[in-house]
Amino acid sequence: MKSLGGYLSAHKKRMAVGLAIKSFGTVAELFLPMIMAYMIDDVAPTGSVLQLSLWGVAMLAFAVIAWGGNVIANRMASRVARDTTEVIRNDLFTSTLYLSASQTDKVTVPSLVSRLSSDTYNVHNMIGMIQRLGVRVPILLVGGVALTFSVEPVLALVLLAVVPFLTVVVIFVSSKGITLYTDLQRAVDTMVRKVRDDYTGIRVIKALSRTEYEKQGFAKINENVVGKETKAGVIMSVTNPIMSVVLNLGMTVVVLVGAIRVSKGLAQVGEIIAFTSYFTIILNAVISISRIFVNVSKGSASSKRICAVLNMPDELIKDETLAKAEEGEKSGAVKFENVTFSYDGAPALKNVSFELKKGESLGVIGATGSGKTTLVALLLRFYDCDKGRILVDGINVKGYDEKELREKFGVVLQNDFLMAASVKDNIKFEREIDDKDMKEAASRAKAAPFVEALEEGYDSMLTVRGANFSGGQKQRLLIARALAGDPEILVLDDSSSALDYKTDAALRATLRENYPDTTIIMIAQRISSVRFADKILVLDKGEAVGLGDDETLMKTCEVYRRIYESQGEGGGGND
Repeated sequence: MKSLGGYLSAHKKRMAVGLAIKSFGTVAELFLPMIMAYMIDDVAPTGSVLQLSLWGVAMLAFAVIAWGGNVIANRMASRVARDTTEVIRNDLFTSTLYLSASQTDKVTVPSLVSRLSSDTYNVHNMIGMIQRLGVRVPILLVGGVALTFSVEPVLALVLLAVVPFLTVVVIFVSSKGITLYTDLQRAVDTMVRKVRDDYTGIRVIKALSRTEYEKQGFAKINENVVGKETKAGVIMSVTNPIMSVVLNLGMTVVVLVGAIRVSKGLAQVGEIIAFTSYFTIILNAVISISRIFVNVSKGSASSKRICAVLNMPDELIKDETLAKAEEGEKSGAVKFENVTFSYDGAPALKNVSFELKKGESLGVIGATGSGKTTLVALLLRFYDCDKGRILVDGINVKGYDEKELREKFGVVLQNDFLMAASVKDNIKFEREIDDKDMKEAASRAKAAPFVEALEEGYDSMLTVRGANFSGGQKQRLLIARALAGDPEILVLDDSSSALDYKTDAALRATLRENYPDTTIIMIAQRISSVRFADKILVLDKGEAVGLGDDETLMKTCEVYRRIYESQGEGGGGND
């Protein structure tokens, strides 16, 4: 189990040195009022300039030690906070990449974004403050109280009288803080989700004149964030004024009692000055406690959210008992056996079965929501099926290492993305693919003509999500990316919806000609995109209602015939 303490343990030596330096400097600071009192009450009456000068130099030396110790320790604390947060942020980002699809659905992408940004920032502040004030404040508080008793015990009793009030305030605030800031971070998640959705769909929002509506929606979410932040801020900041009032009232009593004791000869002026100095130190230390509690409450809430992601179990671990190909199954490239899967109770797929030999093609067609994309998600093991099993080359997908399994595939997913990088970088996608193979893949994906017509060719830059390219151009680049890896299994999930019929037909012909040994799974809305596949799977409400070639399905599958007829004779085009 990963925890914040585990990350800090890597810096325990540096922290120990820094805390020792901080402690030494803080102790040196506590001696300053005592030296001053001694100079006023004992040295000054002697009239010795030399002794006053020597004690003045000693006081300066202690001040320099206190200042230097604090500066050095604070710099070391900042470095520990920086380095620790850097590792946490890297580990958290890595963990998000390895989460299963169901885990990502549960946490949500906006929440992952806020955990990587604002939550890690809160943890950074907490680590730094604990090192800077977590040692300094207790030493000033305990040391200051102890020294007030040694300087003037009677006045120290006034200080003790206010301690119960301060303790009640601190306990109340600390009990509320973590809950309040956890609620605040959830509200921030919602705001991040809203901003992400609006920026992604900004063109649609403008096209439908929904700008004012979206502004109002964001204003409500923002108001909720402000309300929760205000509530947390008010509760957490209550310590500062209450502590200041209580301690300043105590200071007033100290001055009055001290004046009376000096007038009666029961105390010396230097002792009263030293006592008020210690009282001020204690006051500042107590006020600093409120700052510590605010940052610790924020940081604790954020660290729990971060560790919740870091400690999520690996749901897609390799099952060694399933890692061998079954006897007689080696010839099957892809096989579904009675596969059932549900997202939230209602089955998205029910008892789906089919088999593809190596080099065969499968077309998958069905109405929106029939389970087509879910089929691909299960094949790639983004999710594990509830019942049944899925085999790739005779091996259960649960018996593969994730990387080993997915290296077999070239995939174009529905709503796939393009980076804000060059055409070349988008096709290669950080893989070891030479320029010749990259250009050949672009040519076979029918992307070469428009890419080579660009002024900078394959070095031409795409904007975010490829917004400077048309829908059909983006789909061809995505297909080129999938082909460039020379996959054993090619999955095209609605990857030709933006292509004209001629280009779509030419692309399918190219795939048949150049990839005879590649198993191809094509998911489409248009019947023309799948009707020439070796096998066609027809899905309806998650169930396989038809499996066969085009001729067979026209005779036996009513759903397939309805799709055919609704799209016109020939499915809207042919080869």
